[in-house]
Amino acid sequence: MRWIVGLGNPGANYARTRHNAGFMVIDELARRWGSEVGTQKCKALVGEARVGSEKVALIKPMTYMNLSGESLRAFMDYYKTTVDDLIVVYDDLDTETGRIRLRYQGSPGGHNGIKSIIQHLGTQAFNRVRVGISRPKPGIVISDYVLSSFAKAEQDPLRQSIEESCDAIEYALQHSFEQTMAKFNAKA
Repeated sequence: MRWIVGLGNPGANYARTRHNAGFMVIDELARRWGSEVGTQKCKALVGEARVGSEKVALIKPMTYMNLSGESLRAFMDYYKTTVDDLIVVYDDLDTETGRIRLRYQGSPGGHNGIKSIIQHLGTQAFNRVRVGISRPKPGIVISDYVLSSFAKAEQDPLRQSIEESCDAIEYALQHSFEQTMAKFNAKA
């Protein structure tokens, strides 16, 4: 089973914030695949879909961003799955809004959700789709910025990056992640 994890914060007040870009991608995948992400399991909301021959779990951790690794560890232990079948989708300050970047390993780069995942899984080597949210203007506190909603002018680029993230994930289900990176990072 493949497992796609979108990072974000639970609750309506966080629903359209920059930090919830990962949740937005999971919601779009669920829409595309006719799935519902609503079963509470492993400290997360989980849905399942069949994409071609692949069984795929869609996961939205409900632990809040900074504790995301707790949910991933619980899922991994319960389903006896591995990081080889994992793709994590999350917001990235160092990628421009409207763009995505794929990586298969690396440091958390200051992202507390990724830091938690690395701590709980014991590795930095897992596939990632980073959804660009751009950096804030000087003087704006990062924590306030990531918990703010996207501006009206950012809605089209946001929709584009969500669509492209979903396209990349669908491609990765049939191809190696290296091939997926070559195809989708080339667009950046």
